[in-house]
Amino acid sequence: MGWRTSPIWVRDGVIAALFAGLLSGVPSTIHAVLTHTPILHAILAAGGIVLGSGAPQSQTLFAGALVHWVLSLFWGVMLGIVLPRRATVLWGGVAAVAIAVLDLLLIGRMFASIKTLPFLPQLFDHIVFGIVAAIVISQRRRAR
Repeated sequence: MGWRTSPIWVRDGVIAALFAGLLSGVPSTIHAVLTHTPILHAILAAGGIVLGSGAPQSQTLFAGALVHWVLSLFWGVMLGIVLPRRATVLWGGVAAVAIAVLDLLLIGRMFASIKTLPFLPQLFDHIVFGIVAAIVISQRRRAR
């Protein structure tokens, strides 16, 4: 199955994930700058999921970027499936909070690298992701 023959919700979700994935790190980056903590802390934590704590930083950064994009694509497609046609952006924000609870508090707490991340900036990253993804999905639906 090619890109043009994939279901529309897959295409909506992938495109939404590309935009949302690029913008979703803004809150935690601002927090890092304001608190003088390493800007790459979150991406290194994501890489720690795959490589653990002893891997070289360059490999951990690459793994973190890969983990971020895989999760972004997954959640983007899931939002493309579940977000309703009405109040899409509102529900994108609500879904983002639920995703944050799952990602950070339930699953994420099983990984030492994720436990080190401050919760609120990561929560806001998720909310930005959900809202941006919902805006893209809503606009694509409206254009059809």
